Amino acid sequence: MSADGLPERFDVLVHPAPELRGELRAQPSKNYTTRFLLAAALADGETRVVGAATSEDARALLRCLQDWGAGIAHVESDVVVRGFGARPREGVTLNPGNAGAVARFLMGVAALTTGTTFVTDYAESLGKRPQGDLLEALERLGARVTSEGGRLPVTVSGPVRGGRANVSAERSSQYASALMFLAPLLPDGLDLRLTGDIKSHAPLRQTLATLAAFGVQATASEDLSRVTIPGGQTYRPGRVLVPGDYPGSAAILAAAALRPGEVTLTNLREGDLQGERESVDVLREMGADIVREGDRVMVRGGRPLRAVTRDGDGFTDAVQALTAAASGARGTTTWENVATLRLKECDRISDTRRELERLGLSAAETADSLSVTGVDRIAGGVTADGHGDHRMIMLLTLLGLKAEAPIRITGAHHIRKSYPMFFRHLEQLGAHFEYLETDAR
Repeated sequence: MSADGLPERFDVLVHPAPELRGELRAQPSKNYTTRFLLAAALADGETRVVGAATSEDARALLRCLQDWGAGIAHVESDVVVRGFGARPREGVTLNPGNAGAVARFLMGVAALTTGTTFVTDYAESLGKRPQGDLLEALERLGARVTSEGGRLPVTVSGPVRGGRANVSAERSSQYASALMFLAPLLPDGLDLRLTGDIKSHAPLRQTLATLAAFGVQATASEDLSRVTIPGGQTYRPGRVLVPGDYPGSAAILAAAALRPGEVTLTNLREGDLQGERESVDVLREMGADIVREGDRVMVRGGRPLRAVTRDGDGFTDAVQALTAAASGARGTTTWENVATLRLKECDRISDTRRELERLGLSAAETADSLSVTGVDRIAGGVTADGHGDHRMIMLLTLLGLKAEAPIRITGAHHIRKSYPMFFRHLEQLGAHFEYLETDAR
């Protein structure tokens, strides 16, 4: 059994939920936890990351940071990091598991070392995700890079001095964030130019906010196409507090909107930089009865919902959850400008369309959009494929709560990548699940 009391590998049988009712504290942000832990390791001294996430991504990063020489201690829900500063261990092989952001951030920092190699146990997921835009930028800075066609396994060797650098932000903002973490520790810093149609501005602002929290000076143009970070700086150790997680909370809020009852989530900062905070406004536009008081968000569920058309680029990690809400909305909802969803743990456009159709819904896609037409009833009684993707599992779970008969979701243990307590939290609100132990997948 794992720490959550569930089997190591399992499918989940989701039973219909007549209502959801109760109050939860939002889990800690996965994105901020990752950024804070990395910055803490890049500081000389000891940093306490208060209320860190316990997701698989966080554990993967901590393993890699320890392999690079960081000291890690767990104190209740906090993580204390003794950093290695600008001197990660040389000649180390790091395995970030299936954590794409972790892999990319560390590849950037690897330019401080001589010969860091990155491998993964997830050849069919992270192993297929593109890293070429970041690797090309590192090569232009003078790093030596070897890879399998821009994919893992990858080896990065420094040193590099810095200077002007271009990186494409067309497919992911994580490449630019990786270089931003590296920049202050280089002799010449970085004058970073982001090229192409910049995706996911919010995570870039989270990276800038993390640098500021650790005493690093940086300036950025309003559209984030140029970021300047002087060299010769140091990360300042100290104490940082992880905010609540909006991407995971979007799934709880969408579930609450779909089912009768009343659900309150706390620890959701109103002015947070997470783009997925927009999910609150999207649900409200769809007709959900939502009231915010400070960091508390309350949803009175079971109200009629209506379809919307929205640019989803700012809240890509909430698109799956909001698609579940759209499944019960009157009309056809379309998420536009979401091509980057194709480059996640699965193809979150095509694979989502197929799973929606499996459940009897009408869905459509273009190269960069996903549409779903809402229905009054979902029959259920089928097995759906979780695709090894935590966001897909959230979507299918919400549809199961609304269905007339149970839905089985394969590989549901992959929820631990971002939200280990997802099923337990929904149980606290009145949901009922059966956990069916499976062999390795």
